[in-house]
Amino acid sequence: MRAAKAVVAAFAVIAMIGAAWFASGWWGSADIDEDTTVIVRSGSTLTSVANMLEEDGLIGSADAFLLRAKILGSSDPVKAGEFALPAEASPATILDTFQHGDVIRRFLTIPEGMPSILVYEKLMAEDLLTGQIDVPTEGSILPDTYDFERGESRAAVLARMQDAMTAYLAEAWKKRDASAAVDSPREAVILASIVEKETGVPRERRMVAGALSNRVRIGMMLGADATTIYPITKGKPLGRRIRVSELRDPNPYNTRAIAGLPAGPITNPGREAIAAVLDPAETKALYYVADGSGGHVFAETLDEHNRNAAAWRKLRRERGEM
Repeated sequence: MRAAKAVVAAFAVIAMIGAAWFASGWWGSADIDEDTTVIVRSGSTLTSVANMLEEDGLIGSADAFLLRAKILGSSDPVKAGEFALPAEASPATILDTFQHGDVIRRFLTIPEGMPSILVYEKLMAEDLLTGQIDVPTEGSILPDTYDFERGESRAAVLARMQDAMTAYLAEAWKKRDASAAVDSPREAVILASIVEKETGVPRERRMVAGALSNRVRIGMMLGADATTIYPITKGKPLGRRIRVSELRDPNPYNTRAIAGLPAGPITNPGREAIAAVLDPAETKALYYVADGSGGHVFAETLDEHNRNAAAWRKLRRERGEM
């Protein structure tokens, strides 16, 4: 009897030791010496992930990992994406991260007034994105900061940018003021793209929109240099002064040669520029010129504007800019 009890006790001790060993292999540290990022590809199974971890030297055995996961882990599927694993993470932590952890997100910012050719170049220069895209339609992108995952397609990120513009424009159009001089959301984007280029001072947007809206209403040329430059550079800096021949060129974008709005947007305007066009400042101003401090001085009459322009030229000469 004593011998039998001793055998049972021995087996119990062995079982406890085995269980402890089995558990320690799950909740103890794996083979991750430093913080590591791991990419789980779309369509991966737990088996394929375990094999990948073994190949990368992050766990000792895929089979042991799978056995412990089946008995001690969750049965939830693994997610696709890039994950951060801390140094000395346990197999239990690894599995939980792949099943329930946050995917690492990266960010790409499109500033207000960035033309589509530069958006295209920025997306193509992001090495963590994949695939090809064409230069997007001007004015179709809402400037903002967008998150993305490593390996995501450029087309998918671009689609989010364009969907954001569509959604914002639809909502903003519903809230437009009766004073807006544009007749459609597209016209709003066109005029907002000019406002975006005409002033870099946020507090001036509605005033610039007001002056330009006044010109639109009476059929006056908008006279915006940025529209003259756009067909030449597609929104990139000109890098020189505009030629007289370019100012006189009656192409459908050149608002120094044709009346009304240009044929299309000249950049991707932001929310505030669009909002300014849909609710412009109440003003009689038709003219504005730089004031030397980054902003503009506005005028209702041509005589007043000419005096303001003369003062601006005098200031530039004093600064040695002319």
